[in-house]
Amino acid sequence: MGLMDTDHAGLVVAAQAGDDRAREKLIAAYLPLLYNIVGRALSGHADVDDVVQETLLRVVRDLPALRSPESFRSWLVSITLRQINAHWQRQRAFADRTTVIDEALRIPDAGAEPEDATILRLHVSDERRRVVEARRWLDPDHRVLLSLWWQECAGSLSRDDIAAAMGLTVAHAGVRLQRMREQLELSRTIVAALEADPRCPELNETVVGWDGLPASVWRKRIARHTRGCTVCTATTSERVPAELLLLSLAPLAVPAGLIGALAAKGLLSGTAASAAGPATAHVALGSATGGSGLHGSLIGKLHAVTAHQLMGLATGAVLIAGTATYATWPEPVHRVPGVTAAPPVGDPTPSPSRTTTSAGPSPASPSAAASTVPLGAQSLESVADPALYLTYAGDFAMLGRVSASSGAQTRQRVTFTVIGGLADTRCVTFRAADGRYLRHRDLRLQLSTNDGSELFREDATFCPSPGAVAGSVTLHAHNYPGSVLRHRDGGIWLDGSDGTRAFAGQASFIMRRAWASAP
Repeated sequence: MGLMDTDHAGLVVAAQAGDDRAREKLIAAYLPLLYNIVGRALSGHADVDDVVQETLLRVVRDLPALRSPESFRSWLVSITLRQINAHWQRQRAFADRTTVIDEALRIPDAGAEPEDATILRLHVSDERRRVVEARRWLDPDHRVLLSLWWQECAGSLSRDDIAAAMGLTVAHAGVRLQRMREQLELSRTIVAALEADPRCPELNETVVGWDGLPASVWRKRIARHTRGCTVCTATTSERVPAELLLLSLAPLAVPAGLIGALAAKGLLSGTAASAAGPATAHVALGSATGGSGLHGSLIGKLHAVTAHQLMGLATGAVLIAGTATYATWPEPVHRVPGVTAAPPVGDPTPSPSRTTTSAGPSPASPSAAASTVPLGAQSLESVADPALYLTYAGDFAMLGRVSASSGAQTRQRVTFTVIGGLADTRCVTFRAADGRYLRHRDLRLQLSTNDGSELFREDATFCPSPGAVAGSVTLHAHNYPGSVLRHRDGGIWLDGSDGTRAFAGQASFIMRRAWASAP
């Protein structure tokens, strides 16, 4: 029985109530799906296991706040996508610090992933081998889409799941998937053309200077040739559909080392772990959890620490090949804001460190914004995208453009009344003109009516700290102080910082005099 044929809502509710066994069953059921999405998206990178573990830690941490148990699958996938994106950003930041590369180039894979090598060794059909090789030519975001589509073809995800995880409509998700498929087919053509014997003479001239590693800049150059070359496209009409080829490839097996690491963190028991991975994993897990006296005592202590689903995030141990290495995931306490709420300031003056690109309201003075967030009617302009303001469409927050010529309704939607935080008056809460409040829900910023609950007050309270530029602020969730509001993928999300300058800009806003009252 597949994931979509099983109702896991009961397990989700039980896990939210603190049932450790239900939580373990839930993790075991979804671990293969999670591992295949991450493994395919990262093309077997050495950090796949780390990304899977980070994802599960966040799933366990945030599970109590999930409002709709029936949406667990799409919610899990959305967290997975954010962790994959955070991994890429860390990789790019590291590459920027250690290498000089053309910004148009993607960092190529170090080599073929494990199943690729197996396919090559076994001489499986050319079509299947080429579709695997073509995947290495895809841009990173398209690799993620391919991994999701792969799971859709296999019956583990629905199109609705994919759309919900990406924060898109089903129609928009379909468009994104179609673009990915077009790039995949183009990449299949490139692989076949490069392998042709004899190869097209003009193609040989095109690839002069190529180092043999797939990269977007070379994909574009080769594609310009193949699109108009009858020699290079001679076999495209006889191709087997990609979805049939993907289904003929075996899913990735969850490695024993990863299962052992999850067991060491208390996220899986021996019984649940054996259900999540291959038979060999159970043997490895048994040796990891019941080996020497030293390891046995470590596991005992770790189980005691990780028995509570939140305390389990504080400390973990990874046991691989008989070696214990420790990593810590500190669970932060509520943030004391570095910028505090204050009564409205007088007429602000433009910040000398930044020029205004629109004819809109002026920013609060740097001296005031460095220590306070003005209460009253305010508009929030993005630091990363000047002239785009925090607004909303329906229930969801987003960025929108506004100018002096914008209509009254557009101006009203970018204007929020800032009040002292509902859960902490040192922080702030934002109320829209229609009476609803900005609050995070399922890690996305949206507008909701105050239901009077403690959870609502926490979700609607944000603690400011100084932002990326003078006069800007970054807004931390009061009940998830390690996460900040950040705009990406058409929405405003609750994300953990990856330390890059780009992230800091996307998570910073200039508090400006309200557009609704602008002349």
